[in-house]
Amino acid sequence: MKKAISLCLLSVFTVSAIYSASVLSDRKKTYNTKKIEGEAPHIDGLMNEEIWNTVDWSGGFTQITPYENKPPSQQTKFKILYDDNNLYVIIRALDESPESIVKRLSRRDGFDGDWVEINIDSYHDFRTAFSFTITAAGVKGDEAISEDGNNWDSSWDPIWYGKTSIDSGGWVAEMKIPFTQLRFGKQENYIWGIQFTRRFYRKDERSCWQFISPNAAGWVSLFGELHGIKNIKPQKQKDLMPYIVGSFEKYEKEEGNPFAPGKEWNKNAGLDGKIGVTNDLTLDFTINPDFGQVEADPSEVNLTAFETRFNEKRPFFIEGRNILSFGLTPGNSPLSGDNVFYSRRIGRSPQYYPEYDDTKEYMDIPSSTTILGAFKLTGKTRSGWSVGVLESIAQREEAIIEDILKNRRYADVEPFSNYYLTRVQKDLNNGNTRIGGMISTTNRNLSDEIVNDFHKSAYSGGVDFTHQWKDKTYYFDFKLAVSHVKGTDTAILNTQTSYIRAFQRPDADHLSVDSSRTSLTGTGGTIDFGRAGNGKIQYIFWVTWRSPELELNDIGYSRQNDEIQQVFWLGYNQNEPFNIFRRANFNLNQWTGFNFGGERIYSGGSIDAHCIFNNYYSMGGSINPNGTYLSQYELRGGPSLLYDKSLEGSYYIQTDYRKKLILYFDGYNSKNASKSSTYSSYSFSISFRPTDNFSFSISPDIIRSKDQLHWVNNPEDDNGNIIDYVRGTIDRKDSYLVMRWNVYLTPDFSIQYYAMPFLSKGEFTDFKYITNSKADKFEDRFAEYTSEQRTFNAEDNIYEIDKDENGTIDYTFDNPDYKSYFFNSNLVLRWEYLPGSVLYVVWSQSKYNDAMTN
Repeated sequence: MKKAISLCLLSVFTVSAIYSASVLSDRKKTYNTKKIEGEAPHIDGLMNEEIWNTVDWSGGFTQITPYENKPPSQQTKFKILYDDNNLYVIIRALDESPESIVKRLSRRDGFDGDWVEINIDSYHDFRTAFSFTITAAGVKGDEAISEDGNNWDSSWDPIWYGKTSIDSGGWVAEMKIPFTQLRFGKQENYIWGIQFTRRFYRKDERSCWQFISPNAAGWVSLFGELHGIKNIKPQKQKDLMPYIVGSFEKYEKEEGNPFAPGKEWNKNAGLDGKIGVTNDLTLDFTINPDFGQVEADPSEVNLTAFETRFNEKRPFFIEGRNILSFGLTPGNSPLSGDNVFYSRRIGRSPQYYPEYDDTKEYMDIPSSTTILGAFKLTGKTRSGWSVGVLESIAQREEAIIEDILKNRRYADVEPFSNYYLTRVQKDLNNGNTRIGGMISTTNRNLSDEIVNDFHKSAYSGGVDFTHQWKDKTYYFDFKLAVSHVKGTDTAILNTQTSYIRAFQRPDADHLSVDSSRTSLTGTGGTIDFGRAGNGKIQYIFWVTWRSPELELNDIGYSRQNDEIQQVFWLGYNQNEPFNIFRRANFNLNQWTGFNFGGERIYSGGSIDAHCIFNNYYSMGGSINPNGTYLSQYELRGGPSLLYDKSLEGSYYIQTDYRKKLILYFDGYNSKNASKSSTYSSYSFSISFRPTDNFSFSISPDIIRSKDQLHWVNNPEDDNGNIIDYVRGTIDRKDSYLVMRWNVYLTPDFSIQYYAMPFLSKGEFTDFKYITNSKADKFEDRFAEYTSEQRTFNAEDNIYEIDKDENGTIDYTFDNPDYKSYFFNSNLVLRWEYLPGSVLYVVWSQSKYNDAMTN
């Protein structure tokens, strides 16, 4: 039986490969290049050197948007040459009105205005390519393309050269791309996949050399081909980037606090490097990395039981992240952020907060964990193996505590830690089939002080399989992840009873707490299939799960467990103009969730539509009807809490995105059936570019919400048992403003300023306790404290509860009212004085006031 199944699968793959190969061979365009004999062209953006006359022009570009397979408004042509070390490209973008060419300056990867680009599949694996883009203003952009065009990583910053010029016939782009920046094996004759794309900004029109439909299920696999490169040698990249940083910090001085003198001078140094181990594999390493130029995370006040997931912004971890990623679930569901590797774990803020007497002691805790060193080996071999290896060592961190008599003591807040992971994937069947796996480990050296607050070790891994067929129209995908954590019985008990796991939930019959356990093993994964392209209609169906025991958060990220989710998505895309529309799409969604006890915890769906009008204005919106929601974690260790059916709606509108002035507005509103919970948010932004080298934007946001069953406290008795689940009505108001100013003096020299003031205020009233968390009627789920039961102690800023009204205080809880203010800003001067060599000058400011209301 197993043999029969294997033969059947082999037949399917073979037929798929033959079909794909036959389809592709009929479509491909080719370009024949020649080797330079003599002096190479000087990269100046001028089409005035005789060497370019040794090869022919190629053109015949075809429009892909807004009209598919139509002649473009303006023609484009190109030539390609090469020598032993570089590929040379010249692109002639014809324009009947050269004075109207949009040449806006921006920072690297800005992609603003008119641009042209070349994509090069030097692996010739039909899945991976390298994109080099240059705008009419001379701004360079580059992206590493993977997953046959489904992933474009703009964090990839290779070293290459490009210049542009404008003349009476249009504009010219000239490029030199070193072979050290491409990946290929050694052979006599090379065939590379290539694609050229032009953006004609005035009409927001895109045209390509090799026509690829916007509805095609693929990009790289459909490229044309570059012929004629012979006997070049794969070259290894070698880049060393030392840095020296000096900083001065000034803040308000705190009298008596030895750790807040008012001003501090700091200096630092380190080294980043990039070495080609082979032409296929690149080793990135860093010693004492510098993340000083990274923009601050957005401010927020998180009142949920779940950790906020922030985007990675640190350069070392960004580049090549597509190879190291192992996401468990596609789409935009709450589970889609789960990943076996979450790089923000490395160098995170210390997790342990030691006890100290703030009436007579001062404490200084590092804001982040020092990364002593890290290296990353990434690449793809000629035989189709994608490889990613990461190793990082994080320093042990201590808090310094000093009393008023100048006596000092030290307390561990983060252990010495080692992080390691390996990710591999193998392409089969001309890229239509892919198998892969991942292994990650976290090992910590724990002191007695913190041994019960961390896992001693954590291991996770997974396997994935993807198969596409019928010219990649359809696909099947499977992912499985397994985690295993080890530690003391107290550490594992804490893991079992954490808010995102809550094995102690009294109504979860399928779970139980075992205080003797010293390890925990769980699984998660997804099975999904669908239609990915080659038509206006696409669809996806998936089932994803997280077992209650799954724990990825030592080196990965998982938001919540004990869940099985089913999702169906159907989309219709109209990419060509019709009536008053330039393009439009329409989507339907349906979802259902269960826990591992078989209990349905949520259900819902959505209808959404988006369009761009012929005047380039755009708008869209969605309506989401949701069934009842059974929150397993809202009572933070208590029983599940029932939330009523709700209706959500979102909408947006934007003016012509080609103009110098762009206005944008969006809104979101939700309300449940009992009107006990409401949420509204409104955002408005103004973006203005008065000149080609200056722009600014301002975006105010307002959020208003009210919830009658918001978490306040879970008071416990002397034995640690929860007495009541205290809730309250919160009236929350959040306001924030994002401001950006950008000045671009040249394509390689920019000054950027970012600022974000944020204000959040929450007021609580109508305190209550849960009586029947799953009652059908909202008012039957709780009982409000009477004025005789509840007393506010203004001196201590606490509420005192005498529940049985016998004159004895049963428990207390802090006044949950709050008012928080944050202000983050930074000013960055960036000068790329040579390709690959960048000077940063950074000024940062951070202010906050986070206080409970008296």
